Amino acid sequence: MDIKQYMQQLGQQARQAGRAISKAETSQKNRALLSIAEAIAAGSADLVVENQKDLQAAKDNGMDAASLDRLQLTPARIEAMIEGLKQVAALPDPVGEISGLSYRPSGIQVGQMRVPLGVIGIIYESRPNVTIDAAALCLKAGNACILRGGSESIHSNRAIAACIAQGLAAADLPQQAVQVVETTDRAAVGELITLKEFVDVIVPRGGKSLIERISAEATIPVIKHLDGICHVYIDAKANIEKAVAIAVNAKTHRYGVCNAMETLLVSEAIAGQVLPILAEKYREKGVELRGCLKTCSLIPDCVRATEEDWQTEYLAPILSIKIVADIDEAIAHINQYSSAHTESIVTEDYTLARRFLREVDSSSVMVNASTRFADGFEYGLGAEIGISTDKLHARGPVGLQGLTSLKFIVLGGGHIRQ
Repeated sequence: MDIKQYMQQLGQQARQAGRAISKAETSQKNRALLSIAEAIAAGSADLVVENQKDLQAAKDNGMDAASLDRLQLTPARIEAMIEGLKQVAALPDPVGEISGLSYRPSGIQVGQMRVPLGVIGIIYESRPNVTIDAAALCLKAGNACILRGGSESIHSNRAIAACIAQGLAAADLPQQAVQVVETTDRAAVGELITLKEFVDVIVPRGGKSLIERISAEATIPVIKHLDGICHVYIDAKANIEKAVAIAVNAKTHRYGVCNAMETLLVSEAIAGQVLPILAEKYREKGVELRGCLKTCSLIPDCVRATEEDWQTEYLAPILSIKIVADIDEAIAHINQYSSAHTESIVTEDYTLARRFLREVDSSSVMVNASTRFADGFEYGLGAEIGISTDKLHARGPVGLQGLTSLKFIVLGGGHIRQ
């Protein structure tokens, strides 16, 4: 296969299909989404069979537990894919939405209209459910997309792509609106991220090395985040029961995800009460604890943390713990070491909570909630195409609005500029 020629062909087809999708009525796009959901439900057994091929190959190649977890399509995850499609179909269509329309002194009206970005290239690793999330959001926002999943999920992605094609055909939309790259050759990635003539935006989802490579080599704008170094701060005025539940869930609900807590900060005024309880619960879950000197004095089996620990996204059952004097030290630590993904404060003092919300500079900031809620589905976006920790265009979970842009519109009645 000539990779360059193949990717050029995908790009040309995506650009042509994108023009059709951008003009599609909301009802037609929703019909496609619901038809895809029906195809996924009808073909769920086949999806599991194809996914098992990927899982077996990954195990044979020595894939680690966290990556295997991301690769697996369980019945619950397939059901979540179906629910995500239905939720996206139920969301308001952002395309064509007009905002800020006002009269100018000249008599013209000026406003802004939401429009699709065009063609979106999405590069991701082992999670096959990303194929559905990406397709659904791109389709509803009027974009065509080219999806390049990891070689480890090729069988799963091909099976999902077949369901997507069925749904698009049922709604009389071009099947080239969602194209899954069929080759596992890594050269395809290099071609995709430089396909300026046909692709408008690149979204990488995966490990830090992948995203760093895409950011460095892409000649197309990139929506991205590098790390998920997320923090929970337990304040002196926290409710102990809430604090324990949140800190356990944020770390142990799932390890290999970007919104899992990696560092726990605890006010020294409450550390003696809450840390022994948490330490016991983390032991039960098999979580290795690494802490500051004060933490180690309260938790005998805690390993002394190093400077590197505060800067590490473990994606594993390992947790860094630091006892801080107060909210000032907590915010200073977060703003120094955070990857600007998600941070949470546990407190009953809403004056401090509001200050935390205002001063912590991350894409999601929470009060009395687990960082695991930093997710497009949980935010009511239906699904997400990724998390952005950049500050331009889109920030946080990127849903429908993040996949559109704004253009100015002007309404006149024969007005001429004097």
